[in-house]
Amino acid sequence: MELLLTRELTHSKTVNRISGVTVFVILMSLGAFVRIPLPFSPVPLTLQTFFVLLSGACLAGNLGMFSQLAYISLGMAGLPLFTAAAGSGLLYLLGPTGGYLFGFILAALFIGRLLKYNARGASSVFIVFCLADFILLSCGALWLKFISGCSFTQAVFMGFLPFIPGDLLKAAAAAVVYSRIHKRCREIFQ
Repeated sequence: MELLLTRELTHSKTVNRISGVTVFVILMSLGAFVRIPLPFSPVPLTLQTFFVLLSGACLAGNLGMFSQLAYISLGMAGLPLFTAAAGSGLLYLLGPTGGYLFGFILAALFIGRLLKYNARGASSVFIVFCLADFILLSCGALWLKFISGCSFTQAVFMGFLPFIPGDLLKAAAAAVVYSRIHKRCREIFQ
């Protein structure tokens, strides 16, 4: 494992970047299969947020956003990638989780832009991850309000608040992981 982290895999940054985007598309797809349904919300808990945060940080700049766009595009094309393969295609984006999918893109872009030039300690990265998660959850809750016609308060209780404890844990774990691999990510992808 140490050899993999220290050895130059390829000399082409383009190949490295395409590989990085591909890896995060796969991780997002696998994260969708880690799914815990909530009885009071049409939106399940998934592991995807963890990979959204890491994609934005590890790939930096716009590449994290591109990995999320690629994930969503493949799902829209019909591949069963979204939450436990419960659906795919363009109509899936109009469902209760469509806002979160859009939030994935914005969160990864936010993180990539903020961390591209200054990778600080795990606590600073954790704060950036929490802000990105706020963006992601806000997109999801607003979309939930729009499609269900519920009140703003109901949307917050169904699509925002239940996810905070788990997302704080995922943000903390992602910050620890990123703080350990950020130098290597910069070497490989930037």
